[in-house]
Amino acid sequence: MGKFIGRGAELGVLSRAYGSARSEFIPIYGRRRVGKSELVLMFMEDKPGVYYLGQQSAAALQVREFLEEAARALDMPLLAELRADDWRQALLTVVEQWTAAHPGVKLVLALDEFQWIAASSPGLLSGLQQGWDRRWRDAGNVVLLLCGSYLGFMEREVLGKASPLFGRRTAQIHLQPFDYLEAAEFHPRWSLADRARARFLVGGLPQYLLCLDDMRSIDVNIRQQVLDEFSPLFHEPTFLLREELREVAPYQAVLFAIASGHGSVSAIVAATGLPGRNLHYYLEQLVNLGYLRRRYPLERRRHNPKQVRFGIDDPLLRFWFRFVFPNMSIIRSAGAAHAFGERIAPSLDAWFGDGFERLCREALPLIYASEGVEAGFEVGEYWSAETQIDVVGMREDNWTDLGECKWGAVRSARALEAELGSKVGRYPNTRGATLGRRYFVRRMPASRKGAKGWYSLEDLYALDAA
Repeated sequence: MGKFIGRGAELGVLSRAYGSARSEFIPIYGRRRVGKSELVLMFMEDKPGVYYLGQQSAAALQVREFLEEAARALDMPLLAELRADDWRQALLTVVEQWTAAHPGVKLVLALDEFQWIAASSPGLLSGLQQGWDRRWRDAGNVVLLLCGSYLGFMEREVLGKASPLFGRRTAQIHLQPFDYLEAAEFHPRWSLADRARARFLVGGLPQYLLCLDDMRSIDVNIRQQVLDEFSPLFHEPTFLLREELREVAPYQAVLFAIASGHGSVSAIVAATGLPGRNLHYYLEQLVNLGYLRRRYPLERRRHNPKQVRFGIDDPLLRFWFRFVFPNMSIIRSAGAAHAFGERIAPSLDAWFGDGFERLCREALPLIYASEGVEAGFEVGEYWSAETQIDVVGMREDNWTDLGECKWGAVRSARALEAELGSKVGRYPNTRGATLGRRYFVRRMPASRKGAKGWYSLEDLYALDAA
């Protein structure tokens, strides 16, 4: 499988489950391309088990494919001849025959893209519940892994209170993209600034990170891996939407509007022309897929729903709908190099600045850990008609940190401090907390080296993720 980076905690959960004396049921969910399949396959590499990738096809065909895969993976050819009427019968029979042939040896059953399997088999969830309650739970012979990329489905139909499987999981893994420290391990030849740019460009999804070549510059990678119509990342956003959604056009309109700076519901309605009553459905679908997130100005413990803004949570989608989607004609007519030079490069550094703000918010919990902060906290940002604060860390020990981020050159450290000072005065400190100040810069000004509350990119990458 090549070099496997990270996921030590998740592999530990799965390994302990396999080594336990009981049967284990672990839902694994996370957005597409986050590495769920690779995690499961790495875990199963030296263990007996059946891995089946669900399809958008008829239930009978999928059951037949599963049994054929079980026959091959377990070296039990008679399983391929089994005539099972449904998933429940197929799963029960595979486990029974394996246990009879290998008593005391636990079997891993991994059903990937579970939302597609369940969509074609309405009774599958109830069948799994019966199999778990009556056969597997007390036998200690199964590790059942249900993997899904549609977050709403997994949280509602597998983990939710209305699910037949509710209360039966022994663990769960919500697989997240790699943090910025782990993502940097994919490109050891690049400088920290370029590793950060890669993070801004494709985020922490391993499949996207592997598309970038650290033997070439970031600019060349953008032209060759994102703007070239023969490259995989050029078509990836459209592929993702078409794979999960019935009609692509309104979702593209919503994502383009948000990438262009229209984050509130009213602004999205105005930019897209979509009826407000339909927009909420589109937004909810994109949130459930993990492509959008709701943002609130962080200044109180309870968010005000009227202040919600939507942001594109996936960096590649954020880049693609900001630079590729509106420039499709020039990319195809004049080529990637021309489009990059004329339409993208002039705005790219400012766009990287937004990515740097996100990285700084991601780093703040690590800073707290390094400082020995034990209080609970929430990290976000703040905005109002009067001001914009890049980083807010609201802690339960009556302390709130306010931070300013500068990806570009800092010509005057004092000016940056004065800028944040003016914003601190406009922050509605309704709980009367002590307000701390933090400064995040790409390169540390000589006058602030070693200064408390100042962090360079080098400092952020030196933090300990543990």
